[in-house]
Amino acid sequence: MLRENQRRFRLDWITIILFLLLIGFGYVNILSASHVGEITSYFDMSQPYGKQTVFIGLTFVLIVLILSFEAKFYERFASLIYLVAILALLGLFIFGKDVNGARSWYGIGSMTIQPSEFAKFATALAVAKYISDLQTNMQTLKDQIRVAAIIVLPALLILLQNDAGSTIVYLAFFFVFYREGLQQVYLIVALSVITLAVLALKFGIIAAGILTSVVLVARYFLKNKKRPNILQYIIVLIACIAFSYSVKLFYEHGLKPHQQNRISLWLRLEKDPAKLELMKKREAYNLIQSEQAISSGGWTGKGFLQGTRTTGKFVPEQHTDYIFSTVGEEWGFLGSAFVVLLFIVLIIRILYLAESQKSQFSRVYGYGVASIFFVHFTINTGMVMGLIPTVGIPLPFFSYGGSGLWGFTILLFIFIKLDSNKINEW
Repeated sequence: MLRENQRRFRLDWITIILFLLLIGFGYVNILSASHVGEITSYFDMSQPYGKQTVFIGLTFVLIVLILSFEAKFYERFASLIYLVAILALLGLFIFGKDVNGARSWYGIGSMTIQPSEFAKFATALAVAKYISDLQTNMQTLKDQIRVAAIIVLPALLILLQNDAGSTIVYLAFFFVFYREGLQQVYLIVALSVITLAVLALKFGIIAAGILTSVVLVARYFLKNKKRPNILQYIIVLIACIAFSYSVKLFYEHGLKPHQQNRISLWLRLEKDPAKLELMKKREAYNLIQSEQAISSGGWTGKGFLQGTRTTGKFVPEQHTDYIFSTVGEEWGFLGSAFVVLLFIVLIIRILYLAESQKSQFSRVYGYGVASIFFVHFTINTGMVMGLIPTVGIPLPFFSYGGSGLWGFTILLFIFIKLDSNKINEW
């Protein structure tokens, strides 16, 4: 009996404490960003902070439920959980509710549920299941295509629902594949493609093609210690120019006007002052207000409920994707650094635990968890500070919403349960 009780409580409390700190500080900032007038009740369901109070309460019920299952349950039923998630995404095309132009929610009374938030942990489980069952090291093209298909399917369904932000998150699994043996050439190609796309938009097709081809060819010949071959250089140059041209075409004809404007503002492509000012008023209004709120916080911030831009509602929907601007204004640089540190420590802790797992399934899933948190954290904070284009993506445990909070909680606590099973093997 004593040993059984020890098994139940041998959880990684460092990770749990980090989770509690994030969820607690997140709630404080949601309260600041969403309150109107005097706060009479923390359970005021007419206010976002009141609903978030209920969401957090249900989160702890969810945690107890997750931890009550045996760790093997998640490995055994990973494929079924993934299938349910796919069916839930498909159902949105018939029963989904449109919110802000995206058909990504189910309406249940006055509440909405977003299946894409739950599809993340389901996909992480499915990827871990596939890789561990085959004991694959990701070296064969067949395995690479099959695992990629597991990720592309939910990502494509989410993209078709006009939710590009959630789709980007699935790029996180690239880090998982790299850890499991994916060849380095894929990483080089991915970075080269991203760099070339940015250069093509910023400096033009020819300039981007020439610069990238020179870099790639120089690296190739330096590594192999061979003299340059003019034919190889020409082939690389043509390929780079062709890709640059396709990027330009996609930007001009494949993206919606507001998406083009966000990228244009980020790369400072617009030269017409009048049009630039109009774009700032529309696509960049949230970003500008967010940057001003963060910069006004100084080193120590203005204090809880004292942020003038936050209480004045200068940043639209600040309690959701732009919640980090509340942190910057009311808690300053030190508070922002504290939040960044919490996320970094959480991600490093998960990676550390993942490397100590005895089963490949648990390790792969752990890397999936860390990668998803990393992508969410990096993109959201980068977006709020204007370092990357505006993308609708929440900050884990901070942004308002039940679906996001529950999805991230399930993602994390499944891993905590898997890790406890490793610790408790006697």
